[in-house]
Amino acid sequence: MRIIGIDPGLTRCGVGVVDGSVGRPPQLVAVGVVRTAVTLDLAQRLLALEEGLLAWFDDYRPDAVAIERVFSQHNKSSVMDTAQAAGVAALTGARRGLTVTFHTPSEVKAAVTGSGSADKAQVAQMVTRILKLTEAPRPADAADALAVAVCHAWRGGATNRYAAAVAAARGSR
Repeated sequence: MRIIGIDPGLTRCGVGVVDGSVGRPPQLVAVGVVRTAVTLDLAQRLLALEEGLLAWFDDYRPDAVAIERVFSQHNKSSVMDTAQAAGVAALTGARRGLTVTFHTPSEVKAAVTGSGSADKAQVAQMVTRILKLTEAPRPADAADALAVAVCHAWRGGATNRYAAAVAAARGSR
């Protein structure tokens, strides 16, 4: 099962792609970020984010989409930007007919580190170890996106019937 994990953000949206499923070690396919220019107005930034994510979907053809759920922070405008980026990511996956699942930050941290209160450095370190990388993905948004994808694979989020049918259809091509 190919999973695209997304750590939503308007300036930097982390994207990580892994192949994996319950009981199998995940394998890194690709990792990076989609960036938008702060000089653009909001609508243009959302459009640029969608275009960037579409390129990832075209290049890596995921079977499922996992997005980190937005939690409230002290900076309300930052929360709104992140929530809008998450909406663009969900819409991009849904338009492809893919299953879109949201995972909480504590769920992702617990899946990859064993602790729902792990810090970013611990998450990056475990993603590096789990995926057998030589160094942690940078920026942190990229490592977080991989953590979301790994969480999804290990938690069985990608095993519903629809996603399995999509994967089977793609495998027979």
